[in-house]
Amino acid sequence: MSTIAWSWTYFWTVWFFVIYSDNLTKGEIIIWWYFRKYGTSFIEQVSVSHLRPLLGGVDNSSPTNSNTSNGDADSNRQSVSECKVWRNPLNLFRGAEYNRYMWVTGREPLTYYDMNLSAQDHQTFFTCDSDHLRPADAIMQKAWRERNPQARISAAHQSLELEDCATASILLAEEEATTIVEAEKLFKQALKAGEGCYRRSQQLQHHGAQYEAQHRRDTNVLVYIKRRLAMCSRKLGRTREAVKMLRDLMKEFPLLSMFNIHENLLESLLELQNYADVQAVLAKYDDISLPKSATICYTAALLKARAVSDKFSPEAASRRGLSTAEMNAVEAIHRAVEFNPHVPKYLLEMKSLILPPEHILKRGDSEAIAYAFFHLQHWKRVEGALNLLHCTWEGTFRMIPYPLEKGHLFYPYPICTETADRELLPMFHEVSVYPKKELPFFILFTAGLCSFTAMLALLTHQFPELMGVFAKAFLSTLFAPLNFIMEKVESILPSSLWHQLTRI
Repeated sequence: MSTIAWSWTYFWTVWFFVIYSDNLTKGEIIIWWYFRKYGTSFIEQVSVSHLRPLLGGVDNSSPTNSNTSNGDADSNRQSVSECKVWRNPLNLFRGAEYNRYMWVTGREPLTYYDMNLSAQDHQTFFTCDSDHLRPADAIMQKAWRERNPQARISAAHQSLELEDCATASILLAEEEATTIVEAEKLFKQALKAGEGCYRRSQQLQHHGAQYEAQHRRDTNVLVYIKRRLAMCSRKLGRTREAVKMLRDLMKEFPLLSMFNIHENLLESLLELQNYADVQAVLAKYDDISLPKSATICYTAALLKARAVSDKFSPEAASRRGLSTAEMNAVEAIHRAVEFNPHVPKYLLEMKSLILPPEHILKRGDSEAIAYAFFHLQHWKRVEGALNLLHCTWEGTFRMIPYPLEKGHLFYPYPICTETADRELLPMFHEVSVYPKKELPFFILFTAGLCSFTAMLALLTHQFPELMGVFAKAFLSTLFAPLNFIMEKVESILPSSLWHQLTRI
């Protein structure tokens, strides 16, 4: 029943009470006053605010429900398009990592939707309108649009036969190389070609819009190559070298914050246990004006937890209360959990991890998987950090206003997140959903009792004789077992004894 229907139903119920009742009870007066003050009945308020979130319903006035008549597929696509999907800063290599997983397990680690987003990214970053002027780039422009992996690889080899093409080497490093060592070799080959194209386009960038677009493309190619080289160094154990490469890249291209290179830097610094530098990076990027991420929020919580986790005890904290440092750590954990509530189950190994997708949804299950996949080891390395997280993370949902669509420290949790995650994550993975607050029994009981009472009052007023017949039939049926027992007792006991018992 819609909100308007609820309102008018209870409006007319109370109106009948007012017109046809000589003696109003206190409860009827309260119902009338509640409707006049708030414009909705108490039952409607309980149903909309408490029962509807429990049953998984959404507000009919929300824009995501406007096109439900077009079918579930159309509504799902609309919900996914409303959620902004981000490139995973730590995405794996298709040939050296994703394909190896598929060879071993026989499962596809990437969905078609995820790979389609990557194809769009490649066309945006690695192509421009002037590619037809260079034969190798013209071939690669068609290769990035090709859906068949083998056709893309063949086109990349064909492009390299014409000239040393940076984007062709990138494609081979990502998809054909079966090891990180082979991928690094191809990226170094791409770096030489990419630097030459970047220097040439840099000199011509102010000669027209065409040259400016070409320079933008060459800049994206160079940044991508250097970042992937740093990730290769990190995967091969040369973490300090990776940190230096990432720092140099951020200094050389400070305006390209959209690539989230600082998240790669944070993960590498945590591997080195260089917590002072991690705090310095957080101080720069954990700003109120910048978009947050699970890496930012949970790394800040890890640093706060590190100061107190080794000596933290729930029993001692309950006796003496939380110290200032412990309170700061708990607040940081609550902040992180409110931003992305799916991460703790992966960090506490309550849910199994899978390979992270190439794209993530902020505050979604896909982002939680990507974060925990790379940062679980850093939480395990800090003594007591996971214990502190285990003791405190569930308390976040008691702090968030009810219903859960409201927020406390961040904007409300997006309702389209679950739908988008189902598109990004493989079918064999059970998508984590936003934890629901359990509805108290008192609210359910009160709502049911009030609804039943109002319905009986309305029916009794409209059909008094018929309701009287139903009441007599109900009471006779209810007391029938008791009457049967009393008759049996009278037949068994002597009449004199039964007479004495009735007098008592």
